[in-house]
Amino acid sequence: MGILDFLTGEFIDVIHWTDETRDTMVWRFERYDHAIKYGAKLTVREGQAAVFVHEGQIADVFRPGLYELETNNLPILTTLQHWDHGFSSPFKSEIYFVNTTRFTDQKWGTKNPIIVRDPEFGPTRIRAFGTYVMKVADPSLFLKEIVGTDGEFTADEISFQIRNIIVQDFSRMIAGSGIPLLDMAANTEMLGKLVAKGITPAVSTYGLEIPEFYIENISLPEAVEAVLDKRTSMGIVGDLNRFTQYAAADALGQPGGAAGGAMGAAIGAGMGAGMGMNMGAQIGPWGAAPAQAAPPPLPPAAEIVWHLAEGGQATGPYGRAHLARLVSEGRFSRESLVWTPGQDGWKPAGDIPDLARLFTVQPPPLPSTPSVLPEPEK
Repeated sequence: MGILDFLTGEFIDVIHWTDETRDTMVWRFERYDHAIKYGAKLTVREGQAAVFVHEGQIADVFRPGLYELETNNLPILTTLQHWDHGFSSPFKSEIYFVNTTRFTDQKWGTKNPIIVRDPEFGPTRIRAFGTYVMKVADPSLFLKEIVGTDGEFTADEISFQIRNIIVQDFSRMIAGSGIPLLDMAANTEMLGKLVAKGITPAVSTYGLEIPEFYIENISLPEAVEAVLDKRTSMGIVGDLNRFTQYAAADALGQPGGAAGGAMGAAIGAGMGAGMGMNMGAQIGPWGAAPAQAAPPPLPPAAEIVWHLAEGGQATGPYGRAHLARLVSEGRFSRESLVWTPGQDGWKPAGDIPDLARLFTVQPPPLPSTPSVLPEPEK
């Protein structure tokens, strides 16, 4: 082996990149004066792509594999340089390694509340947050549109712009979905797919794709949540009078509770006085028990109201009497879709027993008017 062959072998470059940061999307291979030896070895690992940039122009793109840099596998660069077949001199070019793996656990969230129109609560403000997965789909396009000449580009530098795109499309999707707020928790998967599909055209212009998108939470304002909690508590308690009696009796039976102290003594004294007055009233001056006082009337039951789907829009709420009038007018039938708070989605009116009776109670036919005969002449 001659001295020239030895020196030529010693100067062949080995070009590769190993990333330990887990958030670097693009890294430029640094070479003094960007001089690369002809025949250098290029190693592109799985989850990477190598992009050659010559005099500001994107040239060849290499996918995972081991390459020997020569005119056979540098077609674009060879054309730009007008290399001959026997070319073997060093050349100048920049090499950018692009990370094509998935960047997981990227955060997104609504900075300001989104105003939506709910069929039950009316105009309401909501917030939402979640995560998404980002990936470089087109290395050369991503390098041209986003990275530019940055020697090291991280995911944080593009995540802010992606979050803005997500929030914009999420606001549009959530406002036009027509899903009640109380049912959104059961439809987060469907909403996530709609948002991911909506942002695909925007992020693809950057050479990116969003293969996974998740909505973790959709929250209401604190004031609305407090009202919902009270409403849920009232539903659990049921009969408030009977619950109060039970709570008082349970407090008297707790030796270490509040009834065990002065409050318990006061309650006991009050009950004793009440029992004494009751016994005296029963004995009476004549020894006859007085007539029992009539119990107070029961409070009227809360009427169930219904929302009606008419012409693609939700109307109402209507009471049962109003719906009966709509039946007589021909505007309400068994196939009409209705919804009431607590019901799982819209249902035909004929499938709800309370409303089905409106269609079975029909007025009898009108009696026929008897003909009036003229009186005979006298």
